[in-house]
Amino acid sequence: MLLPNKHALGCKWVFKLKYRSAGTLERYKTRLVIFATKNWDLFQTDVHNAFLHGDLEEEVYMKPPPGFSALDKAKNRKDYSLFSYTRGPTRLHVLVYVDELSISSNDPTLTTKFKAYMSQCFHMKDLGILKYFLGIKVSRAQEGIYLSQRKYALDIISECGLTGSKPFDTPIEQNHTLGKDDGPLLDNPAQYRRLVGRLVYLIFTRPELSYVEHPTRVVQYLKGTPGHGVFLSSDSDLSLVTYCDSDYNTCPFSRRSLTGYVVSLGGSPVSWKTKKQQVVSRSSAEAVYMAMSMALCEVKWLKELLLTFGVTHSAHVAFFCDNEAALHIAANPVFHECTKHIESDCHFVRDAVQDGTISTHHVFSEEQVADFLIKALGRQQFDYLLRKMGVRDLHSPS
Repeated sequence: MLLPNKHALGCKWVFKLKYRSAGTLERYKTRLVIFATKNWDLFQTDVHNAFLHGDLEEEVYMKPPPGFSALDKAKNRKDYSLFSYTRGPTRLHVLVYVDELSISSNDPTLTTKFKAYMSQCFHMKDLGILKYFLGIKVSRAQEGIYLSQRKYALDIISECGLTGSKPFDTPIEQNHTLGKDDGPLLDNPAQYRRLVGRLVYLIFTRPELSYVEHPTRVVQYLKGTPGHGVFLSSDSDLSLVTYCDSDYNTCPFSRRSLTGYVVSLGGSPVSWKTKKQQVVSRSSAEAVYMAMSMALCEVKWLKELLLTFGVTHSAHVAFFCDNEAALHIAANPVFHECTKHIESDCHFVRDAVQDGTISTHHVFSEEQVADFLIKALGRQQFDYLLRKMGVRDLHSPS
């Protein structure tokens, strides 16, 4: 409601195509797996003109833009960048990022009508089949969808002046401990921050960059693997599988452990994370159990998001862990009374096991996909887990 004695300015939608590293793009992979499996076409449009940027010191009130109420009704409450239309078996989904729209539907006629309607409301440009999204190349075949940032990686290598450098086999030296790096530093802090920011964005299609330390070595690793990306298979039953692990007391300064997890949808990787835990664990089992709790939060979010696409998961989600003590805690929290300080996590994971949301399974360490997110592995094991996760190079001969 407008305040007394205030006047609201009118407005209209005004956009410009921009490619930025900010955003919640990790959620995009889940939708692409759905579209690939259901064999839906993917289209892309963009809206012309530009946002006005600048410092605003005055107090300004503005009326809601045209179409805001209709869009708000279609907005997905689990992800505000996703808008969905459902009527009976007919579905249409629109992903919005600034001025770019990615459109997919199981009804080609509905897609055509939607694009025509949007062109009447805004100055639109139909870019056809989705090929690039925020600098991410989308390659589609009958087998599935391949996401790659090859050009982006090559630009990073060139900008760092390492085009002629010798490639490294892994992004971090085997058995390297975080916080112990004594290599040369970059002279320009701004250059360092820019490089780190670009590498963070590259993790969208390069999960193996989640656990690194020295950025120069990472760039030299990219030199040998610029075309690596994730493959989202169309041959999928859309079941969720999770691998989670922890590196106990790995931080030399705080003694906190690292959490690492990978969630796949029908065998395709859709979510992964490396994160330092918030508290110090008193055992490796506790550290792994906290990792399970974090992964469970992600799985519950994904299950709710997938309902938007008509995908339900009545069966339990398989959780693979290589720590048997942590599995015992999940099955019976009385097994370790010394874990009272993580009681909320205990009940959170235990309840999910008891109500059938998840089922826990032991996996040998050699098969633990999450390991390369939290440990400095040798080349053979690193490459094996990378292939197992579904990372490949479309540009290399098979």
